[in-house]
Amino acid sequence: MDRLLDAIARIAFLCRKELLTLVKDPKNRVILFAPALIQALLFGYGASFDITHVPYAVLDLDGGQAATEVVARVDGTGVFERLPALRTPAQAAEAISSGRALFVLGFPSDFQRRLSAGEAAPLQLILDGRNSSTAGAAAAHVAAIVARYNAELGAGGGISVERRAWFNPNLESRWQMMPALIAALSMLQTLLIAALSVAREREQGTFDQLLVTPLTPMQILVGKAVPSILVGLMQSTIILLIIRFWFGIPMAGSPWLLYLGLVVFTIAAVGLGLSISALAVNMQQAMLYTFLLIMPLMLLSGLITPVRNMPVPLQVATYANPLRFGIDLARRVYLEGAGFADVAHNFAPLLVMAAITLPLAAWLFRHRLS
Repeated sequence: MDRLLDAIARIAFLCRKELLTLVKDPKNRVILFAPALIQALLFGYGASFDITHVPYAVLDLDGGQAATEVVARVDGTGVFERLPALRTPAQAAEAISSGRALFVLGFPSDFQRRLSAGEAAPLQLILDGRNSSTAGAAAAHVAAIVARYNAELGAGGGISVERRAWFNPNLESRWQMMPALIAALSMLQTLLIAALSVAREREQGTFDQLLVTPLTPMQILVGKAVPSILVGLMQSTIILLIIRFWFGIPMAGSPWLLYLGLVVFTIAAVGLGLSISALAVNMQQAMLYTFLLIMPLMLLSGLITPVRNMPVPLQVATYANPLRFGIDLARRVYLEGAGFADVAHNFAPLLVMAAITLPLAAWLFRHRLS
């Protein structure tokens, strides 16, 4: 019994020492409690599958009372936000391709006449299949509205919804998710490798020796960045091959444009990782900082839920997230077949992030570690 009590006392003493070690440093206390608080808030607001403030457009070639009533009922749900009226089918195609509208309601020129004659009047519902979960939920809402309207009409043909999903004909969630993983999965490893690169050398005591060599901080930065960039591109290639040949998801766009975007995206991610590495005192801190960032970066990227479903402050925060632009670029090139002009708006934020984080990392190499 005495030996048992003695062993318990020793274990309790060791536990007390470890707990004091964890909470003694104010930075450790922040790392222990702040991530849980931040991630809980992000999950609550950022990872919402509810459809709210969904933009849609109307192409009304009929102008009759029935079309006006259907649109009024869609507006009355409080879920959808109507864009300015479209005039031509080309404008409808542009609204879907650019992502301004999640879906377009198309009323043919003989819509009212068919309803008045007791015939089935087709209502075209064009969906953006790149966001399959949200598009499917929106289609269900519209179908329910039309069903109620048909019930009020009573006997007769009523409205028949003709649904068509662009870029993802069957609204398969795999088509939405897999192209986004080309950027998302590679960033996880790239960010971690870059974050550990300098911290590892500092912990081993070799970074100070590197600083006294003829190499400049910028040369050290390039030497640390290039291997991480190559690893990230290699991982993106593996994921791309799996998506194309294992899962059989056809690629509509140019591989060269996709890789150009991936290079810029990976450089921005590596710059972020090297800045973390230069700030961290050791490998443990570098890993903690990285894991602290990964979850918010994923949640605020549009990987699972569209950015437009998030509160406005979180939407603004996504502009500092390279993964948001990497995922949008990969999806649009892979599924939509977008050209450079269509995805050019994704390059500018990524280049700005790289232009900030890489010089910041070089400055930290020179001042923090000297």
